[in-house]
Amino acid sequence: MFEGPKKKAVKMARPNDRFWDFVEKLDDGRFNCTFCGYKFAAATSVSRIKWHLSGVRGHGVAICDKVTEDVQEAAFQATHGGNKRRKSIASSSNVNDNVISTTRQEQKNNEADNLAGDAGRIQAPVTMVQAIGTFLEEITNVMEDDIENGTGGVVHPGAGASSSGGLTGNTNETPGDAVPTTKLVGQAFKDHKKTIWSWLMHDEVSTIGIYGMGGVGKTTLVTHIYNQLLARPETHVYWITVSQDTNINKLQNSIANRIGLDLSNEDEELYRASKLSKELTKKQKWVLILDDLWKAIELHKVGVPIQAVKGCKLIVTTRLENVCQQMGKQHIIKVEPISKEEAWALFIERLGHDTTLSPEVEQIAKSVARECAGLPLGIITMAATMRGVVDVREWRNALEELKESKVRKDDMEPDVFYILRFSYNHLSDSELQQSFLYCALFPEDFKIRREDLIAYLIDEGVIKGLKSREAEFNKGHSILNKLERVCLLESAEEGYVKMHDLIRDMAIQILQENSQGMVKAGAQLRELPGEEEWTEHLMRVSLMHNQIKEIPSSHSPRCPSLSTLLLRGNSKLQFIADSFFEQLCGLKVLDLSRTGITKLPDSVSELVSLTALLLMDCKMLRHVPSLEKLRALKRLDLSGTWALEKIPQGMECLCNLKYLRMSGCGEKEFPSGLLPKLSHLQVFELQEWIVSSTRDNRKTQHVMITVKGKEVACLRKLESLACHFEGCSDYMEYLKSRDETKSLITYQIRVGLLDKSYYGYGDCRRKTIVWGNLSIDRDRDFQVMFPKDFQQLTINNNDDATSLCDFWSLIKNATELEAINISDCNSMESLVSSSWFCSAPPPSPSYSGIFFGLKEFGCYGCKSMKKLFPLVLLPNLVNLENIRVIECEKMEEIIGGTRPDEEGVMGEESSTDLKLPKLRSLQLTGLPELKSICSAKLICDSLKVIWIVKCNKLKRLPICLPLLENGEPSPPPSLRRIEVHPKEWWESVVKWEHPNAKDVLRPFVSFEV
Repeated sequence: MFEGPKKKAVKMARPNDRFWDFVEKLDDGRFNCTFCGYKFAAATSVSRIKWHLSGVRGHGVAICDKVTEDVQEAAFQATHGGNKRRKSIASSSNVNDNVISTTRQEQKNNEADNLAGDAGRIQAPVTMVQAIGTFLEEITNVMEDDIENGTGGVVHPGAGASSSGGLTGNTNETPGDAVPTTKLVGQAFKDHKKTIWSWLMHDEVSTIGIYGMGGVGKTTLVTHIYNQLLARPETHVYWITVSQDTNINKLQNSIANRIGLDLSNEDEELYRASKLSKELTKKQKWVLILDDLWKAIELHKVGVPIQAVKGCKLIVTTRLENVCQQMGKQHIIKVEPISKEEAWALFIERLGHDTTLSPEVEQIAKSVARECAGLPLGIITMAATMRGVVDVREWRNALEELKESKVRKDDMEPDVFYILRFSYNHLSDSELQQSFLYCALFPEDFKIRREDLIAYLIDEGVIKGLKSREAEFNKGHSILNKLERVCLLESAEEGYVKMHDLIRDMAIQILQENSQGMVKAGAQLRELPGEEEWTEHLMRVSLMHNQIKEIPSSHSPRCPSLSTLLLRGNSKLQFIADSFFEQLCGLKVLDLSRTGITKLPDSVSELVSLTALLLMDCKMLRHVPSLEKLRALKRLDLSGTWALEKIPQGMECLCNLKYLRMSGCGEKEFPSGLLPKLSHLQVFELQEWIVSSTRDNRKTQHVMITVKGKEVACLRKLESLACHFEGCSDYMEYLKSRDETKSLITYQIRVGLLDKSYYGYGDCRRKTIVWGNLSIDRDRDFQVMFPKDFQQLTINNNDDATSLCDFWSLIKNATELEAINISDCNSMESLVSSSWFCSAPPPSPSYSGIFFGLKEFGCYGCKSMKKLFPLVLLPNLVNLENIRVIECEKMEEIIGGTRPDEEGVMGEESSTDLKLPKLRSLQLTGLPELKSICSAKLICDSLKVIWIVKCNKLKRLPICLPLLENGEPSPPPSLRRIEVHPKEWWESVVKWEHPNAKDVLRPFVSFEV
């Protein structure tokens, strides 16, 4: 977070949600509970970690029997909207039971975007409101927001998808979405597609092999088959991208994750295979796609019962014909390069049909296309490189270089390499080339977070010479966009890029020329590469995401030119000898994030060229040596180093520091006088921290660390800020002393004492104010000076206010307000009352403008709240996307009457139809007195998720469904899921506007049991 400007909301929960600190990332991508050792899937969500730690059973994950009481309580509150554990719930949880061995349903490790599985099972009435954490996580994915888990991951098209839609009954799979792909080029490809499809339709065909050289289009062909399979509701389809270094264990994990099976507690290969086979047999009809297999795999050892189950199919793509033959496939297709005519058509299409070529240039361009040898990857990349070139001399030069590079090509290289190398050589400047090569430092098939990559490029000086971090990030995004446009990078999802494995191979080959690069990321190394590999010409070394345990004193590489060393993600790495860094004097970027080191070697103090020292989530780190000599340091990340009890010495000497992210390091107040000496800071993020209060670390607590407002205001170059002011006076000092001509790009500013339940809350937008237990009338000047550009207002633990109206002076000038979240405010009876709008004079004519941009209303644990907002406000909420009301025990109405005297009159239906055109999620949980959502009929055609749990007095759902021509209702096209509890309430009590609504919605309904 705060690594640079973002187009979307900054998501404080990922990766900065503190519950990530109770798991460690393993080398196979999974996460390990630091208390009990329970293993989570690689794509797990933070909500699953919270449920695991909360001590509450029935949410698809085993509960932790070794978690400390305070962490368990924090996790419980995080999954209950901040509310404390009630005695009845605590007693029913029986948290001291040793329940690592749970049912299969409880152990499943769903993907983070699982929309169709059992997101949270409720075992007893007292636990019916426990779904808040899971819901918040899932709805984030339903809303198609980017997921930031900080470490990237392997990209699988439609990972975890099921073409059955996954919406009927209890399934662990995610409804599959079609994978973006390019159109098939050439008649042969179309014929192949028809042939493969016909084989899939015959029961006697169980395995299909597709082989061909790299870049010929095998994956594209199978992607079309995959998308077509998704349209068949009776067939499950699973896609696995296989890496070169795969083994049976890794493949078993990948398949298990796709089908929602937890194998984390089973180490024996034979028993893992048995469990997989049993689970796949239950699925009956499925298609398993293994893309880019490099060696034959014995399916029975993996646990794929391809011969034993009728109607099940396996599709394999590989570059090697013998892989198909060794796996006994009788149905094999070889994908050949496309014809010259087809190649030219594809080349022109990718060059741009609006491009006019002179007759002379066209003849040269045809020769260029022919040089691509009919390989679609090469044709597409080459055309993207030459797009916009009209000078005949440039075309001649391109053709000559292509021919020369083809002659120089090593016989062992794939045929497409020389084409890709040409595209690399013709990148317009060194910035583009260096940025491209940096992508190869990540593991194969890795999705790379754009902002992580850009931050590295800034650290090493690839991006430089700009006045602000925002400008640097804009430059970085521009570079990555250019690499995407020339097809050397692909977009993985919003905020991420990925690299085709062949393109990565070519990039690594370039890095290794003259021994300048060593890339062994994700290679399952258990020890450091041998001394002979650490040559003096090395410039970049990536050993990230391995299983290295120690770096002994026998390793002292002499690499004076080494500028980048990436060891992040080696979670087992606990010891690094001082000698290791003694001869790495030119090191600029050192990343040891998410390692298990307890001590940073003293020799790091001598790395005077270091510009970035990254120690994020080194939870065991207790010692950092003096930083006094590291005057070139520009980025220091000590976030998540909870065991570090002292701020490192010499920080006052870091005169060039631009980025500082850290926890409190044992302090309750940031050291006075330090910030003014760090005058170049652009990013300053100060986290609350966790301290252990007993020797065995069984008791921990959150500690608030505050900072003086006047000292923060000294940071004139600041662009991103996250900090906590003790009270209004400190915040006023900051506001009065800051440079008013320059606004922050992102901020999360917390003011006043917060209830400890606040720390379990989820996402925050880019500009968030959190108001704690302070009097709202304490200082009028403070209210007048409240910033105008904040996007989210969170009010926590405030017992002065009776409604949001009391905060009018805070929000009346807001121009970008998108979210209002109220929690633990026990004097509030309504979020917004209609009397506010009927007052004389009204509060302000601008209220409609403020609410017009609002996207989210959230109300959590407000014990006196009876109604959310009045019907009169509804026309102003045209952009509202989320309504969440959790555990407000007196809540009677969500949307009140049209007049003040109508409020409290439930059951009267209005003849008016009102629209909430952008409402996507409605969550009502733990509202025992709720009798009405709205008296009017609501048209909500964008609804994706409805979640109603333990609202037993609610008898009517006022949502109107779209009608077909015959007058029958149909589900909104956007609808994904309806979660309800209890089942009897749905079947016998509640009614919809149309009598047949329940019948048409039944496929979307899941009951909390």
